[in-house]
Formats: sequence, C-alpha cells, structure tokens
Amino acid sequence: MANIKSARKRIRVSEKRRLHNAMITSRMRTSIRRFNEAVETNDTEIILASLNNAFSVIDKAATKGVIHKNNAARKKAQLSRRLNAIENAAAE
Repeated sequence: MANIKSARKRIRVSEKRRLHNAMITSRMRTSIRRFNEAVETNDTEIILASLNNAFSVIDKAATKGVIHKNNAARKKAQLSRRLNAIENAAAE
C-alpha cells in the first residue's frame, strides 16, 4: 500500500476509472451481442433498432476514450458487413 497521500488518491481514482471503463465496455459488448441475437430472429425492424443502439454505444465508448476511435470504426464496420450480408442473402 502506498504511503504518500497523492499515491493513495491515485490508487482510489484509478480503481474508480477502471470500474467505469469496465461498465462501458460491458455495455458495448452487450449491445453487440443483442444485435447478433436480433440477426438470428430475421426481423428487420428489431435488427435495425439494435444496430442503431450498438452504433450509439460504440460511439460513446470511443468518445469517452474507453476504446480507440479506429477500434470503434472497425466494430461498426463488422456490424454493417453482417447486416449487408443478410440483406444481400434476402434479396437473392
């Protein structure tokens, strides 16, 4: 355990930030999982709603600095590719 007052505070603050970042990351993963579950239902309305929610949560995580902006862009591109593959399969 740290002896210096500022070091003790730094430990408290970093633990608080770690928990906050874990909450945001968990929320992001949950929204992506819900999108993937919606894809399985083949209901277009639910899929689009969950995609918009996932995009919003991913953007918020990137804005808050929990994930890098390129990581956010990559995750959004993966979800979009999955949606496009579904739409193309339905069109054929």
